[in-house]
Amino acid sequence: MPLFSRKGIVTLIVLGLGLLMIVSLAMLKSKPQREPRTSRPLLPVDVLIVVPAPLTVTVLSQGTVAPKREIDLVSQVAGRVVAVAAQYANGGFFNADEKLLQIEPEDYEFSVTRAKAQVAKAQEQVALEQGRSRQAKREWRELGDNTANALFLRQPQLNSAEAALESAQADLKKAKLDLGRTAISAPFPGRIRQIYADLGQYVNPGARIAKVYSTNVVEVRLPLSDRQASLIELPTNYQNNQKANFPSVILRNSVGEQTYEWQGTIVRTDASIDIESRMTYAVAEVQNPFKADSSVNRPPLNIGLFVQAEISGKTITNAITLPKDAVYQGDQILVLNELDQVNYQTISVVQTGTNNVTAIGITPGTRIVSTRIPLAIAGMKVAPKEQGLVKNQSVNEEAIL
Repeated sequence: MPLFSRKGIVTLIVLGLGLLMIVSLAMLKSKPQREPRTSRPLLPVDVLIVVPAPLTVTVLSQGTVAPKREIDLVSQVAGRVVAVAAQYANGGFFNADEKLLQIEPEDYEFSVTRAKAQVAKAQEQVALEQGRSRQAKREWRELGDNTANALFLRQPQLNSAEAALESAQADLKKAKLDLGRTAISAPFPGRIRQIYADLGQYVNPGARIAKVYSTNVVEVRLPLSDRQASLIELPTNYQNNQKANFPSVILRNSVGEQTYEWQGTIVRTDASIDIESRMTYAVAEVQNPFKADSSVNRPPLNIGLFVQAEISGKTITNAITLPKDAVYQGDQILVLNELDQVNYQTISVVQTGTNNVTAIGITPGTRIVSTRIPLAIAGMKVAPKEQGLVKNQSVNEEAIL
Protein backbone atom coordinates (compact mmCIF):
# COMPACT_ATOMS: atom_id res chain seq x y z
CA MET A 1 0.00 0.00 0.00
CA PRO A 2 1.56 3.33 -0.94
CA LEU A 3 2.78 5.76 1.85
CA PHE A 4 0.60 8.66 0.59
CA SER A 5 -2.58 8.27 -1.26
CA ARG A 6 -3.43 10.43 -4.15
CA LYS A 7 -5.95 12.30 -2.07
CA GLY A 8 -3.31 13.07 0.58
CA ILE A 9 -0.90 14.48 -1.98
CA VAL A 10 -3.53 16.83 -3.31
CA THR A 11 -4.30 18.00 0.21
CA LEU A 12 -0.64 18.81 0.89
CA ILE A 13 -0.36 20.82 -2.32
CA VAL A 14 -3.44 22.87 -1.47
CA LEU A 15 -2.13 23.60 2.01
CA GLY A 16 1.29 24.72 0.63
CA LEU A 17 -0.31 27.08 -1.85
CA GLY A 18 -2.46 28.55 0.91
CA LEU A 19 0.53 29.19 3.15
CA LEU A 20 2.37 30.83 0.27
CA MET A 21 -0.54 33.17 -0.39
CA ILE A 22 -0.78 34.12 3.31
CA VAL A 23 2.96 34.98 3.48
CA SER A 24 2.80 37.07 0.28
CA LEU A 25 -0.16 39.09 1.58
CA ALA A 26 1.64 39.71 4.86
CA MET A 27 4.73 41.04 3.07
CA LEU A 28 2.66 43.33 0.91
CA LYS A 29 0.96 44.85 3.91
CA SER A 30 4.27 45.45 5.77
CA LYS A 31 6.01 47.23 2.78
CA PRO A 32 6.06 51.10 3.34
CA GLN A 33 4.25 53.08 0.76
CA ARG A 34 6.09 55.92 -1.05
CA GLU A 35 5.22 59.46 -0.15
CA PRO A 36 4.21 61.70 -3.01
CA ARG A 37 7.23 63.57 -4.55
CA THR A 38 7.43 67.31 -3.68
CA SER A 39 9.50 70.02 -5.60
CA ARG A 40 12.68 71.37 -3.90
CA PRO A 41 12.67 75.20 -3.23
CA LEU A 42 14.86 77.38 -5.48
CA LEU A 43 17.99 79.13 -4.11
CA PRO A 44 17.30 82.84 -3.49
CA VAL A 45 20.02 85.11 -4.91
CA ASP A 46 20.69 88.86 -5.20
CA VAL A 47 20.84 90.21 -8.72
CA LEU A 48 22.49 93.36 -10.11
CA ILE A 49 21.61 94.97 -13.42
CA VAL A 50 24.58 96.29 -15.41
CA VAL A 51 24.60 100.03 -16.14
CA PRO A 52 28.07 100.96 -17.58
CA ALA A 53 29.43 104.45 -16.84
CA PRO A 54 32.78 106.31 -16.94
CA LEU A 55 35.07 105.56 -13.99
CA THR A 56 38.37 107.13 -12.91
CA VAL A 57 40.59 104.54 -11.29
CA THR A 58 43.25 105.09 -8.64
CA VAL A 59 46.43 103.07 -8.25
CA LEU A 60 48.06 102.30 -4.92
CA SER A 61 51.79 102.14 -4.31
CA GLN A 62 54.30 103.12 -1.64
CA GLY A 63 57.78 104.55 -1.31
CA THR A 64 60.28 106.47 0.78
CA VAL A 65 60.65 110.25 0.77
CA ALA A 66 64.01 111.40 -0.63
CA PRO A 67 65.47 114.81 -1.48
CA LYS A 68 65.37 115.88 -5.10
CA ARG A 69 68.69 117.73 -4.78
CA GLU A 70 71.42 116.62 -2.39
CA ILE A 71 75.03 117.83 -2.63
CA ASP A 72 78.32 117.86 -0.76
CA LEU A 73 79.54 121.32 0.20
CA VAL A 74 83.24 121.33 -0.71
CA SER A 75 85.91 123.86 0.17
CA GLN A 76 87.55 125.52 -2.84
CA VAL A 77 90.30 127.12 -0.75
CA ALA A 78 92.60 126.05 2.07
CA GLY A 79 92.56 127.39 5.58
CA ARG A 80 91.42 127.01 9.15
CA VAL A 81 87.72 127.18 10.01
CA VAL A 82 87.33 130.27 12.20
CA ALA A 83 83.52 130.56 12.45
CA VAL A 84 80.36 128.50 11.93
CA ALA A 85 76.70 129.52 11.86
CA ALA A 86 74.38 128.66 14.73
CA GLN A 87 72.36 126.32 12.48
CA TYR A 88 75.50 124.55 11.24
CA ALA A 89 74.73 121.13 12.73
CA ASN A 90 73.17 117.85 11.69
CA GLY A 91 69.51 118.60 10.92
CA GLY A 92 69.94 122.37 10.82
CA PHE A 93 67.90 124.44 8.34
CA PHE A 94 69.41 127.29 6.32
CA ASN A 95 68.44 129.83 3.67
CA ALA A 96 69.84 130.18 0.19
CA ASP A 97 73.33 131.80 0.11
CA GLU A 98 73.39 131.99 3.91
CA LYS A 99 76.94 131.69 5.27
CA LEU A 100 77.34 128.40 7.11
CA LEU A 101 81.10 128.29 7.64
CA GLN A 102 83.96 130.81 7.49
CA ILE A 103 87.53 129.91 6.57
CA GLU A 104 90.30 132.19 7.80
CA PRO A 105 90.32 135.06 5.24
CA GLU A 106 93.52 136.98 6.11
CA ASP A 107 95.80 135.27 3.58
CA TYR A 108 93.32 135.92 0.80
CA GLU A 109 92.88 139.55 1.85
CA PHE A 110 96.64 139.95 1.50
CA SER A 111 96.43 138.44 -1.98
CA VAL A 112 93.76 140.97 -2.92
CA THR A 113 95.93 143.85 -1.68
CA ARG A 114 98.95 142.66 -3.66
CA ALA A 115 96.81 142.17 -6.77
CA LYS A 116 95.51 145.71 -6.47
CA ALA A 117 99.10 146.98 -6.36
CA GLN A 118 99.95 145.03 -9.50
CA VAL A 119 96.94 146.49 -11.26
CA ALA A 120 97.98 150.02 -10.33
CA LYS A 121 101.53 149.39 -11.54
CA ALA A 122 100.24 147.95 -14.83
CA GLN A 123 97.94 150.94 -15.33
CA GLU A 124 100.90 153.25 -14.83
CA GLN A 125 102.92 151.37 -17.42
CA VAL A 126 100.06 151.55 -19.92
CA ALA A 127 99.78 155.31 -19.40
CA LEU A 128 103.54 155.76 -19.95
CA GLU A 129 103.51 153.71 -23.14
CA GLN A 130 100.50 155.60 -24.47
CA GLY A 131 102.34 158.89 -23.92
CA ARG A 132 105.52 157.61 -25.53
CA SER A 133 103.51 156.32 -28.49
CA ARG A 134 101.91 159.73 -29.05
CA GLN A 135 105.30 161.43 -28.77
CA ALA A 136 106.76 159.06 -31.35
CA LYS A 137 103.92 159.83 -33.77
CA ARG A 138 104.54 163.59 -33.47
CA GLU A 139 108.26 163.17 -34.09
CA TRP A 140 107.65 161.04 -37.14
CA ARG A 141 105.25 163.61 -38.64
CA GLU A 142 107.87 166.37 -38.12
CA LEU A 143 110.30 164.39 -40.24
CA GLY A 144 107.88 164.73 -43.16
CA ASP A 145 107.62 160.99 -43.88
CA ASN A 146 104.19 159.49 -44.38
CA THR A 147 105.24 155.96 -43.44
CA ALA A 148 106.43 154.67 -40.08
CA ASN A 149 106.99 151.24 -38.68
CA ALA A 150 105.23 149.91 -35.55
CA LEU A 151 108.44 149.64 -33.57
CA PHE A 152 109.23 153.31 -33.99
CA LEU A 153 105.71 154.22 -32.88
CA ARG A 154 106.17 151.91 -29.80
CA GLN A 155 103.08 149.89 -30.65
CA PRO A 156 104.54 146.54 -29.38
CA GLN A 157 105.49 148.17 -26.08
CA LEU A 158 101.97 149.58 -25.69
CA ASN A 159 100.39 146.20 -26.48
CA SER A 160 102.64 144.54 -23.90
CA ALA A 161 101.68 147.06 -21.23
CA GLU A 162 97.97 146.62 -21.95
CA ALA A 163 98.32 142.81 -21.77
CA ALA A 164 100.13 143.12 -18.45
CA LEU A 165 97.25 145.26 -17.17
CA GLU A 166 94.68 142.65 -18.19
CA SER A 167 96.73 139.97 -16.44
CA ALA A 168 96.95 142.03 -13.27
CA GLN A 169 93.22 142.68 -13.36
CA ALA A 170 92.59 138.91 -13.78
CA ASP A 171 94.84 138.20 -10.78
CA LEU A 172 92.86 140.73 -8.75
CA LYS A 173 89.59 139.10 -9.79
CA LYS A 174 90.94 135.66 -8.85
CA ALA A 175 92.13 136.96 -5.47
CA LYS A 176 88.71 138.45 -4.75
CA LEU A 177 87.07 135.22 -5.86
CA ASP A 178 89.24 133.17 -3.48
CA LEU A 179 88.44 135.62 -0.69
CA GLY A 180 84.73 135.21 -1.34
CA ARG A 181 85.11 131.43 -1.30
CA THR A 182 86.28 131.50 2.30
CA ALA A 183 82.59 131.95 3.20
CA ILE A 184 80.83 128.65 2.38
CA SER A 185 77.09 128.55 1.61
CA ALA A 186 74.54 126.60 -0.45
CA PRO A 187 72.69 127.96 -3.51
CA PHE A 188 69.28 126.84 -2.21
CA PRO A 189 67.34 126.76 1.06
CA GLY A 190 67.88 123.41 2.66
CA ARG A 191 68.83 121.24 5.58
CA ILE A 192 72.12 119.77 6.75
CA ARG A 193 72.18 116.00 6.71
CA GLN A 194 75.73 115.59 8.04
CA ILE A 195 78.75 117.80 8.79
CA TYR A 196 82.34 116.76 8.07
CA ALA A 197 84.30 119.83 9.22
CA ASP A 198 83.88 121.99 12.28
CA LEU A 199 85.29 125.00 14.11
CA GLY A 200 89.10 125.07 14.32
CA GLN A 201 89.67 122.36 11.72
CA TYR A 202 92.08 122.97 8.82
CA VAL A 203 90.64 122.13 5.42
CA ASN A 204 92.26 121.76 2.01
CA PRO A 205 90.80 122.53 -1.41
CA GLY A 206 88.36 119.76 -2.32
CA ALA A 207 87.69 118.76 1.30
CA ARG A 208 84.05 117.92 2.10
CA ILE A 209 82.45 120.37 4.50
CA ALA A 210 78.87 119.02 4.83
CA LYS A 211 76.17 117.07 3.04
CA VAL A 212 73.03 119.15 2.48
CA TYR A 213 69.75 118.79 0.59
CA SER A 214 67.15 121.20 -0.73
CA THR A 215 63.90 121.67 1.18
CA ASN A 216 62.05 123.24 -1.77
CA VAL A 217 61.08 119.90 -3.29
CA VAL A 218 61.16 116.27 -2.20
CA GLU A 219 60.39 113.20 -4.27
CA VAL A 220 59.13 109.65 -3.82
CA ARG A 221 59.95 106.76 -6.16
CA LEU A 222 56.82 104.65 -6.55
CA PRO A 223 57.11 101.10 -7.96
CA LEU A 224 54.42 100.09 -10.47
CA SER A 225 53.74 96.75 -12.09
CA ASP A 226 53.00 96.59 -15.82
CA ARG A 227 49.28 96.36 -15.06
CA GLN A 228 49.38 99.38 -12.75
CA ALA A 229 51.47 101.43 -15.17
CA SER A 230 48.92 100.79 -17.93
CA LEU A 231 46.24 102.47 -15.80
CA ILE A 232 48.16 105.77 -15.45
CA GLU A 233 49.02 108.46 -17.98
CA LEU A 234 52.74 108.41 -17.10
CA PRO A 235 54.91 111.27 -18.45
CA THR A 236 57.21 109.06 -20.52
CA ASN A 237 57.30 111.11 -23.74
CA TYR A 238 59.95 113.84 -23.57
CA GLN A 239 58.37 115.86 -26.36
CA ASN A 240 55.04 116.07 -24.53
CA ASN A 241 56.37 116.73 -21.03
CA GLN A 242 56.22 120.49 -21.48
CA LYS A 243 52.44 120.45 -21.97
CA ALA A 244 51.50 117.25 -20.14
CA ASN A 245 48.92 117.18 -17.38
CA PHE A 246 50.89 115.30 -14.77
CA PRO A 247 48.89 112.74 -12.75
CA SER A 248 48.13 113.84 -9.21
CA VAL A 249 49.11 111.72 -6.24
CA ILE A 250 48.14 111.79 -2.57
CA LEU A 251 50.80 110.67 -0.09
CA ARG A 252 49.65 109.40 3.30
CA ASN A 253 51.42 108.55 6.53
CA SER A 254 49.91 107.49 9.85
CA VAL A 255 51.27 108.61 13.19
CA GLY A 256 49.41 106.76 15.91
CA GLU A 257 45.71 107.07 15.08
CA GLN A 258 46.19 110.22 13.00
CA THR A 259 46.67 110.05 9.22
CA TYR A 260 48.28 112.97 7.37
CA GLU A 261 48.15 113.74 3.64
CA TRP A 262 50.36 115.63 1.18
CA GLN A 263 49.46 116.53 -2.39
CA GLY A 264 51.99 115.85 -5.15
CA THR A 265 52.32 115.09 -8.85
CA ILE A 266 53.96 112.40 -10.96
CA VAL A 267 56.54 114.36 -12.96
CA ARG A 268 58.65 111.63 -14.57
CA THR A 269 59.66 107.98 -14.55
CA ASP A 270 63.06 106.39 -14.10
CA ALA A 271 65.14 106.13 -17.26
CA SER A 272 64.67 102.36 -17.46
CA ILE A 273 62.62 99.52 -16.01
CA ASP A 274 64.25 97.82 -13.04
CA ILE A 275 65.89 94.69 -14.45
CA GLU A 276 65.53 92.72 -11.20
CA SER A 277 61.96 93.47 -10.15
CA ARG A 278 60.66 94.39 -13.66
CA MET A 279 58.95 97.38 -12.07
CA THR A 280 58.45 100.82 -13.56
CA TYR A 281 59.34 103.54 -11.06
CA ALA A 282 57.26 106.70 -11.21
CA VAL A 283 58.67 109.76 -9.42
CA ALA A 284 56.28 111.95 -7.44
CA GLU A 285 57.29 115.45 -6.36
CA VAL A 286 55.92 117.45 -3.42
CA GLN A 287 56.52 121.20 -3.25
CA ASN A 288 57.42 122.88 0.07
CA PRO A 289 57.25 119.67 2.12
CA PHE A 290 58.44 121.40 5.29
CA LYS A 291 55.90 124.23 5.15
CA ALA A 292 53.75 124.33 8.26
CA ASP A 293 49.99 123.85 7.85
CA SER A 294 48.26 125.29 10.90
CA SER A 295 44.81 124.22 9.67
CA VAL A 296 45.58 120.51 10.14
CA ASN A 297 48.64 120.74 12.41
CA ARG A 298 50.45 118.55 9.92
CA PRO A 299 54.07 117.54 10.53
CA PRO A 300 56.70 118.07 7.81
CA LEU A 301 57.24 115.46 5.14
CA ASN A 302 60.63 114.38 6.45
CA ILE A 303 63.32 112.68 4.41
CA GLY A 304 63.26 108.91 4.91
CA LEU A 305 59.56 108.80 5.78
CA PHE A 306 57.68 105.77 4.37
CA VAL A 307 54.39 106.82 2.74
CA GLN A 308 51.44 105.21 1.00
CA ALA A 309 50.58 106.70 -2.39
CA GLU A 310 47.25 106.96 -4.18
CA ILE A 311 47.75 107.90 -7.83
CA SER A 312 44.98 109.27 -10.03
CA GLY A 313 44.66 106.96 -13.04
CA LYS A 314 42.89 106.92 -16.38
CA THR A 315 39.16 107.38 -16.92
CA ILE A 316 37.62 104.17 -18.26
CA THR A 317 34.46 104.48 -20.38
CA ASN A 318 31.62 101.96 -20.02
CA ALA A 319 33.11 100.39 -16.90
CA ILE A 320 31.28 98.58 -14.13
CA THR A 321 32.30 97.89 -10.55
CA LEU A 322 31.32 94.50 -9.13
CA PRO A 323 31.64 93.11 -5.62
CA LYS A 324 34.51 90.65 -5.40
CA ASP A 325 32.14 87.84 -4.32
CA ALA A 326 30.41 88.04 -7.69
CA VAL A 327 33.59 87.11 -9.59
CA TYR A 328 34.73 83.50 -9.92
CA GLN A 329 38.23 82.31 -10.85
CA GLY A 330 39.36 85.88 -11.40
CA ASP A 331 37.43 86.65 -14.61
CA GLN A 332 34.05 84.89 -14.61
CA ILE A 333 30.60 85.94 -13.43
CA LEU A 334 27.19 84.26 -13.17
CA VAL A 335 24.48 85.80 -15.32
CA LEU A 336 20.75 85.03 -15.49
CA ASN A 337 18.82 84.32 -18.65
CA GLU A 338 15.11 84.96 -19.19
CA LEU A 339 14.28 81.63 -17.45
CA ASP A 340 16.25 82.63 -14.32
CA GLN A 341 18.91 80.04 -15.09
CA VAL A 342 22.56 80.80 -14.27
CA ASN A 343 25.39 80.62 -16.79
CA TYR A 344 29.06 81.55 -16.60
CA GLN A 345 30.35 84.52 -18.60
CA THR A 346 33.99 85.62 -18.97
CA ILE A 347 34.67 89.31 -18.34
CA SER A 348 37.59 91.63 -19.12
CA VAL A 349 39.02 92.71 -15.77
CA VAL A 350 40.59 96.14 -15.75
CA GLN A 351 41.35 96.51 -12.06
CA THR A 352 41.13 94.41 -8.92
CA GLY A 353 40.53 96.24 -5.67
CA THR A 354 40.31 95.16 -2.06
CA ASN A 355 36.57 94.51 -2.11
CA ASN A 356 35.58 94.98 -5.74
CA VAL A 357 36.53 94.38 -9.35
CA THR A 358 36.33 96.81 -12.28
CA ALA A 359 35.52 95.28 -15.67
CA ILE A 360 34.51 96.31 -19.18
CA GLY A 361 32.75 94.63 -22.10
CA ILE A 362 29.53 93.60 -20.31
CA THR A 363 26.30 94.28 -22.19
CA PRO A 364 24.07 96.88 -20.51
CA GLY A 365 21.05 95.32 -18.85
CA THR A 366 22.83 92.05 -18.09
CA ARG A 367 21.60 90.47 -14.85
CA ILE A 368 24.54 89.45 -12.66
CA VAL A 369 24.20 87.17 -9.63
CA SER A 370 25.93 88.96 -6.74
CA THR A 371 25.28 86.21 -4.16
CA ARG A 372 28.19 83.81 -3.85
CA ILE A 373 27.20 80.29 -4.97
CA PRO A 374 30.00 77.86 -4.02
CA LEU A 375 28.96 75.03 -6.35
CA ALA A 376 27.14 76.80 -9.14
CA ILE A 377 26.18 74.58 -12.09
CA ALA A 378 25.42 76.06 -15.47
CA GLY A 379 21.71 75.82 -16.16
CA MET A 380 20.56 75.63 -12.54
CA LYS A 381 17.50 77.69 -11.78
CA VAL A 382 17.47 80.24 -8.96
CA ALA A 383 15.03 82.66 -7.38
CA PRO A 384 16.25 86.24 -7.97
CA LYS A 385 15.56 88.76 -5.19
CA GLU A 386 14.92 92.45 -5.54
CA GLN A 387 17.20 93.73 -8.28
CA GLY A 388 19.58 96.68 -7.98
CA LEU A 389 21.85 98.64 -10.30
CA VAL A 390 25.62 98.25 -10.58
CA LYS A 391 26.92 101.70 -9.52
CA ASN A 392 30.51 102.73 -10.12
CA GLN A 393 32.57 103.57 -7.05
CA SER A 394 36.03 104.87 -6.35
CA VAL A 395 38.28 101.87 -6.89
CA ASN A 396 41.79 101.48 -5.55
CA GLU A 397 44.17 99.20 -7.39
CA GLU A 398 45.97 96.84 -5.05
CA ALA A 399 49.73 97.28 -5.20
CA ILE A 400 51.40 94.21 -6.67
CA LEU A 401 54.94 94.34 -5.34
